[in-house]
Amino acid sequence: MSENPALHILMVEDEALLLEVITADLEDAGFAVTQAPNAETALEFLKEGVAVDLLFTDIRLPGEMDGWQLAEVARTMRPGLPIIYATGFTQTPPRIGAGSLFFTKPYRASAIVKAINELAARPL
Repeated sequence: MSENPALHILMVEDEALLLEVITADLEDAGFAVTQAPNAETALEFLKEGVAVDLLFTDIRLPGEMDGWQLAEVARTMRPGLPIIYATGFTQTPPRIGAGSLFFTKPYRASAIVKAINELAARPL
């Protein structure tokens, strides 16, 4: 169960089934989730002012931006935004900064919930 039930997660994942499964797991844990299938959609949510407490992004995404680039832009828009990166494979070197965690696929939903609670409790 979420220790921070009011937390709002922006979940960016291009695999529709995985997006639905992880969203359901996060909602079952007490989080609110906004889904985005790519970085461009996620950025639109941020530009529109959607309340986001944490960004959870896949690294390999369709479109102009990957998850690393999305996170960098998101952090310029919302400094201090906690970020969880996830990927099954990436050829680009990791660019993980403060207030960020990295998971390889497959991962357990319980590990993600624990990570979200830890990041949310940690000041940057």
